[in-house]
Amino acid sequence: MRRSNCAGAMQYIPELTWILFLRIFDEQETHEAQQIKATGKPYPFSIPSPYRWQDWGNPTGSKRLELQLSSVGAFFRFVNEELIPYLKALKNQPDVTSRQRVISQIVSSIDTVKIDTEENLIEILDKVHEIRYENVDKTHIFPISQVYEGLLLKMGEKSNDGGQFFTPREIVRAMVRATQPQNGETVYDPSCGTGGFLAESYAFICQNRDRHLHQDLEPIKNTFYGREKENLIYPIALANLVLHGLDEPHLWHGNTLTRQGIYEDLFQDAPHRFDIILTNPPFGGKEGKEVQSRFAFKTSSTQVLFLQDILNSLKPGGRCGIVLDEGVLFRTSEAAFLQTKQRLLQECDLWCIVSLPEGVFANAGTTLKTNLLFFTKGKPTEQIWYYDLSYLKVSKKNLLSLEDFEDFFKRLPTKSIGSHSWTISREEIEAKNFDLKAVNPHQEVTPKVRSREELLALLKVKNRDLSELLQDFKRLMC
Repeated sequence: MRRSNCAGAMQYIPELTWILFLRIFDEQETHEAQQIKATGKPYPFSIPSPYRWQDWGNPTGSKRLELQLSSVGAFFRFVNEELIPYLKALKNQPDVTSRQRVISQIVSSIDTVKIDTEENLIEILDKVHEIRYENVDKTHIFPISQVYEGLLLKMGEKSNDGGQFFTPREIVRAMVRATQPQNGETVYDPSCGTGGFLAESYAFICQNRDRHLHQDLEPIKNTFYGREKENLIYPIALANLVLHGLDEPHLWHGNTLTRQGIYEDLFQDAPHRFDIILTNPPFGGKEGKEVQSRFAFKTSSTQVLFLQDILNSLKPGGRCGIVLDEGVLFRTSEAAFLQTKQRLLQECDLWCIVSLPEGVFANAGTTLKTNLLFFTKGKPTEQIWYYDLSYLKVSKKNLLSLEDFEDFFKRLPTKSIGSHSWTISREEIEAKNFDLKAVNPHQEVTPKVRSREELLALLKVKNRDLSELLQDFKRLMC
């Protein structure tokens, strides 16, 4: 693809997305048709011949062979003038199914293929055709969904041209684990990007469901909802969720803050409020007065408007995990920042704030200091448990890992105090004029390790927690 006018990830990933999706989707429906065949019932394929992958993408497909034996350019003309327009128009059929709507949206941003020659396109199709679920040994190599996520990560690794849509998966997994979504609960992301929070929540619920009760996965699949604004990213999110097993994703295409939709059909029958909200809203965005008019507290800050939207969208008793830049926590000079935090503490129990290291979102093109906030709607905040990971050194090459959250998860059930964790009361927060950026009270008690001699001295301290020793060792190595 790099030699075919797709030099950057933001060029080749959208192109690869619809091709890979059609390949895997056709295999999935073929498998389903074989299962139904035993019942004697016909299987309603979402895509008819000659537009199924096995017809034109398969090297031995009847349509492929016909086109390759035809005149030069026939294959290109079929793909650009017949296949893509047909797939994009599936959503307009009178008896359209949810799957057909998804297919239509995944190719919605494709007008013509970007590959420069028929020879290159056919070579790409042949390589993609080799990818089959039955060839993927999950005990030795990554399943297809994880490989695809690796591709998505590439969008932010060069020139920061797409990282803003991809939250590092270790942070996603930590947030999902902290909020503990359960079977039957609705999960929502108002700025879903490539769909990582929804995919990981689905995986978490599947892994923790009561298998001995033979719980059906189909009802679980219908409890995930998201919104995405960007035309290029929306199809990628749909494909990502399908590859993760959510084959009928409920994603709304449009501006979350204005509620102006571009494509809303997949979001039909969505609830107005949700049990779980997991999200990483855009950093540093500015909104005009038209957008601000929908909110009680007026500000141009995208993050603060998203936080207000989340408070409106969360059910009583619902839980939220959100990534916010540190400016939202300590800024009190603007009324909307102060009022939104006051509302958060009055309507919700803000039970945890995790201070992340600088550089966590380097792939997204920002060095802003960020935090994870976790809260439950329904009762006011009395006390906040802080956990500090800011001492870790992270970068594009040295990413934050789930192991870095080990002590956090160990202490989370009881919210115990340690060298990197402490609590602050509602009274202290109000005395600070709702500045939520707490200072680590243990900072002087537990100084940074700067030499081997200091580490050896710390090892001699009796009753010292092993996890704290390990974290001090990590700081020394950095």
